[in-house]
Amino acid sequence: MAAGKEIRGKIKSVENTKKITKAMEMVAASKMRKAQERMRAARPYSEKIRNIAANLGQANPEYTHAFMKANEAKAVGFIVVTTDKGLCGGMNTNVLRAVTAKLREQQQAGNAIEAVAIGNKGLGFLNRIGARVVSHVTQLGDKPHLDKLIGPVKVLLDAYAEGKLSAVYLCYTKFINTMRQESVVEQLLPQAADSLKMEKGQHSWDYIYEPDAQSVIDELLVRYVESLAYQAVAENMASEQSARMVAMKAATDNAGNVIDELKLVYNKTRQAGITKELSEIVSGAAAAAGV
Repeated sequence: MAAGKEIRGKIKSVENTKKITKAMEMVAASKMRKAQERMRAARPYSEKIRNIAANLGQANPEYTHAFMKANEAKAVGFIVVTTDKGLCGGMNTNVLRAVTAKLREQQQAGNAIEAVAIGNKGLGFLNRIGARVVSHVTQLGDKPHLDKLIGPVKVLLDAYAEGKLSAVYLCYTKFINTMRQESVVEQLLPQAADSLKMEKGQHSWDYIYEPDAQSVIDELLVRYVESLAYQAVAENMASEQSARMVAMKAATDNAGNVIDELKLVYNKTRQAGITKELSEIVSGAAAAAGV
């Protein structure tokens, strides 16, 4: 029964793995609810400030902020948001595949690449492909903190304001629902005035600035970029926990199927062993009776 003992060992091993994946599924489900609440709470502010920033670009054309100006530099910046940990299905793979396609497009256009990595997976990927990582932040935990994000992101913002970059792209995974997350690569800078989607019959806003238009727009556009970076991380964290919960549930179900198959093999092996022993006993008895 050496084979049977080996199968029992495999069954025990898979059962232990199943316990781990089930626990991870439950932890991810708990964290997912909190991550989704934070993400949904931040969405209205992010959408509103995006709308205001677009309207400001049309309302005060005599002053144009550096973030609204198109630069002629032969370099492009990427802010790549990924997770610190794995075991979340193909989430990181999908967003990094989208980043790879955009990087290839920019390199074919003759542009140099500068990147900011938010998350260990993205940092490792950018290092492997040889991209120039100007700053990074990892180990953000389960809750995004704006003070940790501002520093690394500001490196690319300052480079764009100085005219060293022609565009800055934000790459992350957008949360759609628990079963679906979408990889997004969107242009963060320059923030074009025509990015506002005007509905039919809707007019652009006008503002009274206090103390002056330059001070207000300068401050607002910095907050605009910061809010979009924070929202991207919040969306990515909600997507991470959802993807991990789904992946761990699939792993738990697969472990259950493997256990059932191993038990079937074990029972067949054990039955074959018993049948063989009975045959030997019957043969021995018949031989003894014949003597």
